[in-house]
Amino acid sequence: MSTATATARPGAVLADLLPASRVRDAALVLGGAVLTGIAAQVAVPVPHSPVPVTGQTFAALLVGTTLGARRGFLSLALYALAGAAGVPWFADGTSGAGMVSFGYVLGMLLASAAVGALARRGADRSPLRMAGAMILGEAVIYAVGVPYLALAAHLSLSQAVAAGLTPFLIGDALKAALAMGVLPTAWKLAGKQD
Repeated sequence: MSTATATARPGAVLADLLPASRVRDAALVLGGAVLTGIAAQVAVPVPHSPVPVTGQTFAALLVGTTLGARRGFLSLALYALAGAAGVPWFADGTSGAGMVSFGYVLGMLLASAAVGALARRGADRSPLRMAGAMILGEAVIYAVGVPYLALAAHLSLSQAVAAGLTPFLIGDALKAALAMGVLPTAWKLAGKQD
């Protein structure tokens, strides 16, 4: 079966447009981890919060969406494990699993798999479905990150929501809007729109 025929099948994600091989998959997984690490260096402190606004959540969701659930999860697992082991590519060049914001990194693992699974069902092909996938992905990140923040920083749940969720909602809406345009447009440019 040709690559064009294979990628036109239902269940394809953008990464499937590249010729299939184990080397491709390994390079995509490594590239997704590196992209997330680079995006994490775009960090803006948030007043009264130990969690900065970063590009890493957006990168993690894009990685999951473009690579699919399995490769996206593996990419974010590599990012998390390498960062926990000392690679300084978490927000602001930090590393280690002891950070109060490490729960968000763990949430990104699950979120990348969730949005990747949705992308395999066509969520990345239309703006409205892409927005829904991004919102779900962000919700998964917060579902892990906020309780982890509460435990690690000794905050009540309401304090953790105030410090680790509420200040980020406008930025998340902007990220969802950006993804609404970028990924469906990429499919159109590739000529593989459903």
